[in-house]
Amino acid sequence: MIVVRSIADLDLPRHGVVGLVPTMGALHGGHAALFAAARPASDVLVASLFVNPAQFSDAGDLARYPRDFDRDAAFAAEHGVDVLFAPPVEEMYPPGFATWVDPAGAAEGLEGAHRPGHFRGVATVCVKLFNLVRPQIAWFGRKDAQQVAVVKQVVRDLNLSVEVSVVETARDADGLALSSRNELLAPAEREQARAIPRALETRDPAAARAVLEAAGLAPDYVEVADFDGPTLLVAARVGSTRLIDNVRLRKGDDR
Repeated sequence: MIVVRSIADLDLPRHGVVGLVPTMGALHGGHAALFAAARPASDVLVASLFVNPAQFSDAGDLARYPRDFDRDAAFAAEHGVDVLFAPPVEEMYPPGFATWVDPAGAAEGLEGAHRPGHFRGVATVCVKLFNLVRPQIAWFGRKDAQQVAVVKQVVRDLNLSVEVSVVETARDADGLALSSRNELLAPAEREQARAIPRALETRDPAAARAVLEAAGLAPDYVEVADFDGPTLLVAARVGSTRLIDNVRLRKGDDR
């Protein structure tokens, strides 16, 4: 695997299919599922590793985000990544940077309401990565259903030449969606967080909220939205760690 730390050194072959898996590091089984989906479809598989400050509205949340470059590089190499693109912040957002992709539509409400500016940061960095890597296909996880909808909207609206491929949410044995933030949970908090997948199993917003509140969680939202079909979405803070999850609803579930 080649590690590229500078935009100037990102020199990818232009024959065959270039695949991209955008990440912020702290790689885990959910990323492994993305790599597994992307590997057979890609002649060159690129993973980006960039903790994007523009999508954090809370400086403390950005500071707490897990970082271990050597571990992530070894994980990416083990899972078939050809090129790990890990640019520094000052290259992605150089002095004087003042051009942003500011989506509406799918970016409104839910995470967009609770994390002002978040999807502006997501959309901007994705467009930059698409322009730099120039992949034919980019893979994203269904766990971030609203993010996927925003990226698809940006690709459509800006006529970007990339296909967005979505991989279903990877879960741990206890049902908790795999997330980089899970490692921030203390053991008691991890047990409390299991209420989130239990809540989603109800397939009903009111029942889901009741499950969360019974576990001592005060959710930011429990709502149904149309993200590639009716989807029940939850965001809740467990201790100081904020977790999101969702489940697609079957016909008749979205009451």
